[in-house]
Amino acid sequence: MPRPLGVQLYSVRAELAADRDATLARIAGLGYGAVEPYDVLDRPALLRARLGELGLAVSGAHVKALVTPGEDVDRVLDAVAEAGAPDAIVPAGIPPEDFTTREGVARAAELLNGLAERAAAHGLRLGYHNHWWEVEPLLGGRHALEVLADLLEPAVFLEVDTYWAAVGGADVPTLLAGLGERVRALHVKDGPGVREEPNVAVGSGVMRVPDVLAAAPADAWRIVEFDACAGDVFAELGASREYLVGAGAAA
Repeated sequence: MPRPLGVQLYSVRAELAADRDATLARIAGLGYGAVEPYDVLDRPALLRARLGELGLAVSGAHVKALVTPGEDVDRVLDAVAEAGAPDAIVPAGIPPEDFTTREGVARAAELLNGLAERAAAHGLRLGYHNHWWEVEPLLGGRHALEVLADLLEPAVFLEVDTYWAAVGGADVPTLLAGLGERVRALHVKDGPGVREEPNVAVGSGVMRVPDVLAAAPADAWRIVEFDACAGDVFAELGASREYLVGAGAAA
C-alpha cells in the first residue's frame, strides 16, 4: 500500500506564519495524510501534538541547520525526534560548487556520512535533498548526484526532488531507476521546467509524472511541494492531490 501523500510545509510558509493551526487543518482537510516540516526548531513538541490531533503523519523534516556553521547538531537532531520525524533531511547548505568536481562531491559525501552516524545515535535516518545544482554538473558522463550516491554509506538515503532534477537536465525516470532503493522519498512537483518560474499543480506542467512515479520505489514517500505558486496555493495543492489520486499515487 502506498504511503500517505504528503505536503512539504515550505509550500505554505506564509500561511503558517499567519496561523499555523488553521493552515495545518486546511492541509488535512484537503485529504493529505502527511507533512514534511522545514522548521522543527520552533516548538517541535507542540507541532507534533497538533499534527497528531489532525491525523497527519510526519514523513521527515528538512533541517538545513545540520550543515550551518555554529549550529549545535545534537540540539537540531533532538528537535527532529521531538517533532516525531523519523528522518532528518539536509535540503541545502553544501556549497553548490562542491558538486562540480569529484573532490567536492567526496567532501559532501564525507560530511553526510558523518551526520548519518550522529543521526543514528538519536534514532533517526539521514537523507539528502537535491536541487538543480547537484544534477546539472556531469562528472565522467554521470550526474553529480549519481556520483554522490556511490560515495554515501547505506545509512544515507536520497530524497529526489524530481522537478529540480529535470531542470538540472536529467531524464528523471532514468535517474530514479539508477538510484534504486537509495531513494526513500520524492518531491513531486510540476511547472514550466525552467528556473525562477512558479510551480503549477502536479499534472498541469511539463513533467512526465506517471513515468516518474513508476520509476521510483513503491514505498518511497510522495511529497508535493510548491517553491512558489502564482495562484491560490491551497487550490493548487488540492488539484495536485486529485491528479495524484487519479494516477494511483495515493488513496
